[in-house]
Amino acid sequence: MLVLTRKPRQQIMIGDNIIINVVEVQGENVRIAIEAPREIKIYRGEIYRAIQEENKNAAAFGEIDLHKTKE
Repeated sequence: MLVLTRKPRQQIMIGDNIIINVVEVQGENVRIAIEAPREIKIYRGEIYRAIQEENKNAAAFGEIDLHKTKE
């Protein structure tokens, strides 16, 4: 894990095409903006874990994968 200290309006680059912008810091809250290609799925951690759990439960019952998008 990489831990960085950033100030508002500073960025973090991930590879060549993902940019994390620090928008605002208020107390313990940090607002960020993420610029990434449309094909990169971005989820909050708790939402991603809920999707994974639903997929696991659906697989146990032979249902569809909720993480997949229509193409």
